[in-house]
Amino acid sequence: MYAIGIDIGGMSIKAGLVKDGKMVDCNRKTTAPTSDLAIEGIVEQINELLVKNSLSIKDIRGIGLGAPGLVSSESGVVEYCPNINWNKVPVVDILRKKFDTEIKLSNDANVAALGEARFGAGAKFNSSIMLTLGTGVGSGIIIDGKLFEGGESKGSELGHMVIKVGGEKCGCGRRGCLESYASATALIRITKNAMSEDEKSAMWQFVGGDIDKVDGRTAFECAKSGDGTANKVVDEYVSYLAEGIMNLANIFRPETFILGGGVSAQGKYLTDKLKAYCEKYEYGYKYAPKSDIVTATLGNDAGIIGAAALVL
Repeated sequence: MYAIGIDIGGMSIKAGLVKDGKMVDCNRKTTAPTSDLAIEGIVEQINELLVKNSLSIKDIRGIGLGAPGLVSSESGVVEYCPNINWNKVPVVDILRKKFDTEIKLSNDANVAALGEARFGAGAKFNSSIMLTLGTGVGSGIIIDGKLFEGGESKGSELGHMVIKVGGEKCGCGRRGCLESYASATALIRITKNAMSEDEKSAMWQFVGGDIDKVDGRTAFECAKSGDGTANKVVDEYVSYLAEGIMNLANIFRPETFILGGGVSAQGKYLTDKLKAYCEKYEYGYKYAPKSDIVTATLGNDAGIIGAAALVL
């Protein structure tokens, strides 16, 4: 059975036709400045997919949406999302007036986790936690094959678990959050600080002498080439991320952690280091069930496939 997944982002809105966990077709529109215009665009995108693939709404199991910010899955309302200027937008009710089918909404990080759990890196596991290492640290929790969202769908914000009291200020207003130490943004900050203290580091050559060109790859790629300062940066970053993973392992003990986002492109180079750290330091790790650590496999399609999975 087909389903349609909608991935609402700050820059663009992607709509995809999904069957058996695989993308059949998709389209994209620039995110409109108002919710009314954006939803009009979503209606156009859905109709375009149906017409292009010779389908009617009766051929569709349902429509799932993933949206950033605070959402209410039960009421189908995007409560607040400053990145797209949405405030108390009843997107599900609006779309139900256009399409006679099941429509569901969840947070974008949650649907990405659901997509990976059902059809990606977590497909062989019954429980998993996804951490998306990008500008921030997004997260999603799957327990017994089901998405866990917390009270009023406002939980599962694992990136805002404090790992260092009084630490770096986080965008949420607190200090010392995992996001402040394990996001790509944090990795770039740590890298720049280390470069400022070591003018001979190979990382300077890697960015052509321009510290503003530092990205999430800089320290990792130079560490692979043997640069000592880069290795220290990588070890520091890994320690922060691993501590967060160990905290979550002791709370949830999922079968696996799935890493997504830009930093996860380091693959086994990253996951092997994380596993080694956990083996060495985690309380009870030798005696409790081990949580695997893997990287996501659905890439940029996770949001669409996960949104579709809400109705599959």
